[in-house]
Amino acid sequence: MNYLAHLHVGGQRPAQLLGSLYGDFVKGTLAGRFAPELEASIRLHRRIDVFTDQHPLIKAALARFTEGNRRYAGIALDVFFDHCLARDWAQYADESLDDFTGKVYGLLAAEPDLPERLALVAPRMAAQDWLGSYRDYEVVEAALSGIARRLSRPAGLYEAMRELPGLYRPLSADFKTFYPHLQAFAQAALADEAATVTSSQVVPNSAC
Repeated sequence: MNYLAHLHVGGQRPAQLLGSLYGDFVKGTLAGRFAPELEASIRLHRRIDVFTDQHPLIKAALARFTEGNRRYAGIALDVFFDHCLARDWAQYADESLDDFTGKVYGLLAAEPDLPERLALVAPRMAAQDWLGSYRDYEVVEAALSGIARRLSRPAGLYEAMRELPGLYRPLSADFKTFYPHLQAFAQAALADEAATVTSSQVVPNSAC
C-alpha cells in the first residue's frame, strides 16, 4: 500500500500517523531508535506491507497485468489503490480528505527530527498535496512517471502504467473488495498493541 492507505489504517494518534509514514523511510532494526509508540507504528507499517503482498486478492489483481509487466505492477497497484481510496474517501472515513491530509501535513511541519529522506520530501508533499491529489487519476500517472525516472530500468513500470486505463474498473473493484480486509487486519493489530501496552502498565499488588 502507498502513503495514504498506510496513514488511514495505521492509527490516528500523532505518533501513529508519523510512524505510518516513517515506515517508507526507515530501514533496518528499530529497537531503541524511536519512542515506543512510533516504533510500534513502523512495525505495523511493515506488517501491513507483508499482509498486502501475500493476500490472494492482491495476487489476483496483479495477475490482471500482462505477465511480462508483473514485476513492476505492484508499484503501479500501490499508487492506484491510493487513488481509489482518495476518490472514494467518504465511503471509508467520517473526516473529510482535506481535513485529514491537512492534519498530516501539520504534523510533518511541526516535527523537528524527521528521518532524512522524509525531511527532504515533506515540504513538497504538503505544497503539492501529494495525499489529497491522488483522487485525480492524472496524478497517478504523474506519480508513477516520477517513480519510473528513479529506476535503473524504468521500461517495465512504464509498460505497467500503460495497462492501468484498461484495467481501471476491475482494479477499482479489487480495491473495494480488498480494503475492508486490510482495515480489519490493521484494527486487530492496533487492538493487540493497545492491550499489550495496557498489560505492561498494570502494577501487581504487593504481597501481604
